[in-house]
Amino acid sequence: MSSPSVNLTTSITASRRGPAPSWAAKQRQLFDLLNESARKFIDRYTRPDGTLIWRGDWPGMDGSDDPYEGFMNLALLHALGGDDWLHEASRRVWEGITWQWTEYGQIHREFDAYYDWMHHGEGYLYFYFLGLAGPATMKDRQRAVRFANMYTGDDEEAQNFDKEKQLMRSPLNGSRGPRFETSREDWSTHRGILDNYLAPYEDIPGVDFASGTCKWSDDTIYGHLIAMMNERMNRGDVPLNLNATGLVTNAFMHTADERYGRWVLDYLAAWCERAERNGGIIPDNVGLSGEIGEYNDGKWWGGYYGYRWPHGFMTVIEPITNATMNAVLLTGDMAHLGLARRQLDLNWSLRREENGAVTVPHKHFDAGWTDYRSATVKYPVYLWTVSMADEDLERIHRIPKLYDWNEVIVPNVSGKDGKLGRETKHYIVNTEPWFQYIRGQLPDYPDRVLDANFRLVVRQLERMDSPIGDPSAWPVDYNDDDFSSIHIWQELCPVYMESLVQLTMGGPMHISHGGLQHGRFRYFDADRKRVGLPLDTAALVEKLGDASATLQLVNTSQFETRTVVVQGGTFGEHRIESASVLDEADGTTADTAGGAVAGADAVEVGSKWLQVELPPGTSIRLELAMTRYANKPTYDGPWSPQSNGLLLQGRTQY
Repeated sequence: MSSPSVNLTTSITASRRGPAPSWAAKQRQLFDLLNESARKFIDRYTRPDGTLIWRGDWPGMDGSDDPYEGFMNLALLHALGGDDWLHEASRRVWEGITWQWTEYGQIHREFDAYYDWMHHGEGYLYFYFLGLAGPATMKDRQRAVRFANMYTGDDEEAQNFDKEKQLMRSPLNGSRGPRFETSREDWSTHRGILDNYLAPYEDIPGVDFASGTCKWSDDTIYGHLIAMMNERMNRGDVPLNLNATGLVTNAFMHTADERYGRWVLDYLAAWCERAERNGGIIPDNVGLSGEIGEYNDGKWWGGYYGYRWPHGFMTVIEPITNATMNAVLLTGDMAHLGLARRQLDLNWSLRREENGAVTVPHKHFDAGWTDYRSATVKYPVYLWTVSMADEDLERIHRIPKLYDWNEVIVPNVSGKDGKLGRETKHYIVNTEPWFQYIRGQLPDYPDRVLDANFRLVVRQLERMDSPIGDPSAWPVDYNDDDFSSIHIWQELCPVYMESLVQLTMGGPMHISHGGLQHGRFRYFDADRKRVGLPLDTAALVEKLGDASATLQLVNTSQFETRTVVVQGGTFGEHRIESASVLDEADGTTADTAGGAVAGADAVEVGSKWLQVELPPGTSIRLELAMTRYANKPTYDGPWSPQSNGLLLQGRTQY
């Protein structure tokens, strides 16, 4: 993999003029709606300094991720081409949340003091999106390095990582280091909510494990829970910690420091070894000595967010998928997908047929595998978007279609009896129909998913204007079974744009629990020298291949010329080798103005960037030959400084 110099000399000019296709007009209308919705959301729920209009205290450890989640899409919208003011606003709100939760006592040195990497993963998506919403500031890079060092063993105060044994020392970790013992206060804000969840162990006194619930709100049971988790669960490593590879990869993309890339690969390799030692199946708990099941009577199941946890296989396979995709991003080596592929295959090998339907186990109790449900298609879809390999297509197609993969969904934002619905995380719901579209099976998907996105935003705006959207009326009870205001911002936020990410970037939305936003393309405005699509410009990735992609660009303005820089890969990881202009009607090659001739005379590019000029009312369809993962990933754009900027050094003696 190379680090190419800036090359914007290759330029193509569109010549086909005509009415904008419906999807393009809708895309620009959605940008307008989201920009105004973002302004309203900020005005309603934040103060001028970026702090949130909320309660005066929050004692538990669970919660600092939620405000970040509620506002993180401000940065992502700017990265896609949202209004200029979002660059400052998204950073101001991030700073406000960070300061506020520092005052509550949970954030320390601008990073969560201690919690798990399901929640760290959710919350620090905001931080990753700030990298995309460049140009990166010195604060972005300084924080990226400081945060990553908390997980590489290079921070004296936060010794989360054992370099010798290549393991995280606790599932609960952060800027204060590993949290081997939790207190009653740590879980206090979620006890009522957790009453409806599965117990973490079969042998908790006073708990009927078979009922599938556990009364955290009962003081006696709560005492048993804290003691047993401290004894069995809070020391050593768990697969969930693989989500930390996103934080360290983020630091690499800000600095190009190879030690961060090596850490990601070494930590992933450590978990590969543990899975091999456990007969292929990744264990969900490893002690401080490196022994599997060290604090759990030798059982490889039963760890924090492991196979016995209410989420089961999901919170095992997700961090593995994230880590393997990060490793490919850093190296271009598809072999790094092996751990995720093997776990999916092993899970599939345990399938059985129930009532005519093929199901796979999602949990493992002391009695064996259980909780058989249909396999989830989205994880092999994520792997396929990286690999473009037939073997990952087979992993997708072997899963029976027990529901309609062509159905475009509007997330249910109103639950039973008018309560807030929690059916999806970050309202990421249309991975299957996007996959159908990008494989040529659902040609009307762009219009349909944009329509669905409009409906979601409008419904969210309606909720903001309803009584439940009034922050002065939110209950103060931490453990209200029907309402917890710690989740309210993400459940009311109108700034959701799954359609824009899928259609413009050519990839599914990130994995919500800490996945980087991978995609085939990213865009820059050549005239304003900023990230995102230019004004009036719409983009549609129509087809993906291992060495090519089809992209359509449209200028919806009938009066202004727009110039867009197309980047290969979200992080500049792909090289665009050449560009051919396709005829709109039949996909054959055609001539274009501006000196570019398609077909056999395809324009040579040889860079991660290609500039496309769009005169008023024009569109262009391009087939781009690509070498994927040819470049080291970076947040840097065509005009920003390369990722070796100055970092501040603090005093070492006092």
